[in-house]
Amino acid sequence: MPVITFESGKLTKEQKAQLAQEFTEAAHKITGIRKEAFVVLLHENERENIATGGVLLVDK
Repeated sequence: MPVITFESGKLTKEQKAQLAQEFTEAAHKITGIRKEAFVVLLHENERENIATGGVLLVDK
């Protein structure tokens, strides 16, 4: 069972559905593994838990 993991800020339900579909499709095309075998994990993080350049996103 191949697993695809994606971490980001908050996403809409529509964005999550599109990511799951497109990640699965791309992985299937590249590997030839059947789509039903893939598990997609979407992890959402609050802006206070993400930093770039040493600064929390909530503070930018």
